Amino acid sequence: MNMTETATDLKLIALDGEDLAVISAHVQDALVKRGEIAYLAAQKRFALGAWRYDWAADAAGRKERVGAALRFDRVMKVSQIGLSGLKPEATLNLLAVSFDESDPPAGFVTLTFSGGAAIRLEVECLEGELRDLGPRQQVETCPGHALADEPQTS
Repeated sequence: MNMTETATDLKLIALDGEDLAVISAHVQDALVKRGEIAYLAAQKRFALGAWRYDWAADAAGRKERVGAALRFDRVMKVSQIGLSGLKPEATLNLLAVSFDESDPPAGFVTLTFSGGAAIRLEVECLEGELRDLGPRQQVETCPGHALADEPQTS
């Protein structure tokens, strides 16, 4: 690992919705294997491994993905939609992570994936972390999404 890679490795903590919005921007379009999502009920911890697209590197002219971990503590319950029939090697595209307070400081963290899949975490309070673990991989293209009103081409 060279010095420029070390300088861009992230370790972000989320303790409120604004913090989580920053993390959400950094994990937009992260690739997540179904088998790398885990809820450790006894530890009240939810975690997933991902290959996140490094948007900061993209701004500097590099197209890279980096191995990262996203975790949440003080998780009381996990609900999911659209994931139960997927094999462990199935790849999901993480679009966004959000937090909605229900009974402050408790609330719900929602991880939204493409294709309508989602995971909802019921948390005592928001305690999340995104950490780059490496390695870094060069990729050919920047992730993108067609807008709903754009004509579809074949």
